[in-house]
Amino acid sequence: MSSNTAYTEAWLSGPQQTRFYTRTYKPDGTQTKAAVVFAHGFMEHVARYEHVFPAWSARGIAVFAFDQRGFGRTALDSDNKSKGSAYAKTSWKEQLEDIEWAVKHVQNEFGAVPVFLYGHSMGGALALAFPTRETPPPSPETVSSLAGVIASSPLILQTKPAAKAARWIGGKASRISPSFTIPAAVNHKQDISHDDAVNEAYLKDPLVKQMGSLKGISDMLDGGESLLRKDYARWPKNLPLLIVHGSEDKVTSYKASEQFYNAVPAEVKHFSTYPDGFHELHNEPNGVKEQLINECITWVEAHIPSTIPSKL
Repeated sequence: MSSNTAYTEAWLSGPQQTRFYTRTYKPDGTQTKAAVVFAHGFMEHVARYEHVFPAWSARGIAVFAFDQRGFGRTALDSDNKSKGSAYAKTSWKEQLEDIEWAVKHVQNEFGAVPVFLYGHSMGGALALAFPTRETPPPSPETVSSLAGVIASSPLILQTKPAAKAARWIGGKASRISPSFTIPAAVNHKQDISHDDAVNEAYLKDPLVKQMGSLKGISDMLDGGESLLRKDYARWPKNLPLLIVHGSEDKVTSYKASEQFYNAVPAEVKHFSTYPDGFHELHNEPNGVKEQLINECITWVEAHIPSTIPSKL
């Protein structure tokens, strides 16, 4: 375990004895009033959010973020990763188990403070899927323990869906060779952010590999479609939901997020549109990323149950 002024990093053992690279952002000298479990997007990793999470901890909200199974240092750190870990080697069932493990870890770490689940892109769809599964994972007890969910640019549908024939072939092939990887490039110059520096950094990032596994991609696309087709109906009515999405997202469908929001039976829900926003709102220039970060923090603050005591 090591730390810097903003966060503590550690390698923790999770489901299937997988070792996960993690970062915890704790409030410094202030009371921890809530905690957030964060799930990042496809092909990326938590170090890309170094400018995001300190704003949360500065306002008394702890953040636990981990490089998901098959991504980031969890998959690529040769000195610390599990023997069975490899880039893009993942599945939705495993990822949902991992999120449940993360929620329980945070509950053990911070005690009685309310816990929120926050995900971006692939992680955003997983955050929406977490409370809507027919069978575990996760357990109903873990779902009912959540204080709220935030989904940023969730991958419910792609803005430009893959051909149905290719999807069918890929789905069949994933049963035979689930860990086989295929190219999955993103147009970094147009699709990520209006900030050219962010786009160039993404392209050069050694922890971002432009590929996915057959199983990982098939699960991700099928799971998103299932959310919109039927799973939305199982959303717990008393679980607050915030969805944020840029209207010009060229990666994940803004319209699909809007459709899911309109259908989901949450009694407390809010859909926030960012006009002209690209996929990574937390990396958009001209004050947009600051607006997005502040909106998400303010939403969590507004949904902290007053009856739950805080832990120092």
